[in-house]
Amino acid sequence: MKINIYYGGRGLMDDPTLYVINKMQTVLEELHVTVERFNLYELKNSITTLPQTIKTADGIILASTVEWYGIGGYMYQFLDACWLYGDKEKIAKTYMCPIVMSTTYGERDGKLTLAVAWEILGGLPCSGICGYIADSSIFEGNEDYNKIIEKKAENMYRTINQKLASLPASNQAVKQMVSITKNIDLTPQESEQLSQYASDDSYVKRQKQDIQELTSLFRDLMGNTEKEDGKEEFITEFKEHFVPQAGFKAVYKIHIEGKSKPLIIEINGPEHNYYYGNVDNPDVEIQMARETMDDITFARMTFQRAFMGGAMKMKGDFKILRTLDQIFVFQERVL
Repeated sequence: MKINIYYGGRGLMDDPTLYVINKMQTVLEELHVTVERFNLYELKNSITTLPQTIKTADGIILASTVEWYGIGGYMYQFLDACWLYGDKEKIAKTYMCPIVMSTTYGERDGKLTLAVAWEILGGLPCSGICGYIADSSIFEGNEDYNKIIEKKAENMYRTINQKLASLPASNQAVKQMVSITKNIDLTPQESEQLSQYASDDSYVKRQKQDIQELTSLFRDLMGNTEKEDGKEEFITEFKEHFVPQAGFKAVYKIHIEGKSKPLIIEINGPEHNYYYGNVDNPDVEIQMARETMDDITFARMTFQRAFMGGAMKMKGDFKILRTLDQIFVFQERVL
């Protein structure tokens, strides 16, 4: 028999979960069980490959510590990897014992989270352990607590050895009816290779760079076929609706979704200049969707309303931003 332990804590010396799994490992090894431990905090860059290790195990222990809220990110990543890359047929035959110790509040919720997650994955449940342990030293010399841990280890061994059945869980039925996650139609070898690629930081970084290069190339090609990236788009509307303000001088840089270059508006009293390009240190820098710019130029919205409504982001002088609605009047205003 083989049991894998997946520890999702941070490996702190006073972590009470470490004491519990060490004790359980000792008991299981006395029962001639092969025990292998995986510390997720040490294997954080290869968590997506760890579901493959379940294939050689008859049962597993999922152990985590609640330090402030929930079972911790490493354990969530491991469960996500089991859902995406794990062998569901093997998981369905694998028993799981949840162990959650808490130094704050929430050990029962944590244990329930692990149990429910494993059932949704299709696995078999074992009775787990949870408790609030403010100081791990309370285990030392406490025979009652140690007997509880030893008993849980023996019960897990007995459950796996006798292959005890369990009643169906409702969350399994719900998952089958409402789950929209599609199984990846790959062989176990292909799935393992895919998970290894996903955990390879250099591979993922290279793929992101390739995607960025392709996006830039596609955008440039679109720019050449669409009147040089819409060279005059929106500029005519601004020119026709310009209302000069004496003594006002400002430079606006407007990033429009879908445009490879921002729209630059330069105002100096009655003089005004527009072009798609770049400028350093504008007075106001704006980011918006194309639809928002259409709403403004078609008089359905003002710049200030777009900003206040969250349809537009800006940085710079807010007073200069408000002046946009005074120097570009796309609608008649009722004062």
